[in-house]
Amino acid sequence: MQQIRYFLAVCDKGSFTRAAQATYVAQPSLTQAIKKLEEELGGELFSRDRSGCRLTALGRLVEPSIREIVRKTQALKAEAVRFSRLNTVPLRIGVMTTIAAHHLSPFFTNFQQERPHVELELIVDSECNLLNQLDEDGLDLVISAPTSLLAEHYQSLKLYEERYVVVFNDKHRFNQMQQIDLATIQAEPYLDRLNCELRETLRSVCQGRQVNLYAAYRSNSEEWILSMVRAGIGVALMPEFTITKNADQIRVRYLSDPEIRRTICAIFPPTSAAKPEVAEVLKSLRMSF
Repeated sequence: MQQIRYFLAVCDKGSFTRAAQATYVAQPSLTQAIKKLEEELGGELFSRDRSGCRLTALGRLVEPSIREIVRKTQALKAEAVRFSRLNTVPLRIGVMTTIAAHHLSPFFTNFQQERPHVELELIVDSECNLLNQLDEDGLDLVISAPTSLLAEHYQSLKLYEERYVVVFNDKHRFNQMQQIDLATIQAEPYLDRLNCELRETLRSVCQGRQVNLYAAYRSNSEEWILSMVRAGIGVALMPEFTITKNADQIRVRYLSDPEIRRTICAIFPPTSAAKPEVAEVLKSLRMSF
């Protein structure tokens, strides 16, 4: 690992001198470590010139794998430290920002009551950021609403579907209507959810139907959108489970035309599914939804 650390320092700094300074080691010691690594790998890793040094063909070949070794080693150390400190099995789950906490909270409550040895850590973020963390072993699984085909190295478990609803306050004229479509909404100030995973899909549907939703306000916060609905500033389109039952001053109707749905899935790489604690949560998810 010391040789690997010095190798990457030279890659990043472009010279043995700067790499030695960055790793706080004498340059002869760093040079000797690189030579030992070259002997083990069977060839030179760097070629030197006046400007510093460059990777050889062999160096370019092994660099990605060496960086992957460092990344996995760091992840392993972090998990070992967490386990030692907490004496529990850490399970890191990412949840997409727009998924309603109150809809998933009962599941997590029951799961932890039945399996107190499993520590749960919930990370709430955008789908893009969560999948990046999943790739980097920062998460064990992600609960999200994918809008496109997942990469081949992911597996998924369908949890539930939810329809989109029109959200308005209890004094709005929509209270008198049983069905509301896009054409009806365009006559109202529209509250645009910036984190909506179907935002581009909705925009495309509106263009196809020649519907113009005037965005009176925009926000990346579901709570702010609901607060503005309560204040009578406008109406919004939201996933149905985002709204709690008997929400104060809030009324909803299913969007009738077109009917829009999203599918909530648990997303995970096969390596995560092999972990006993992840297998347990996936089994519980299958039974709960």
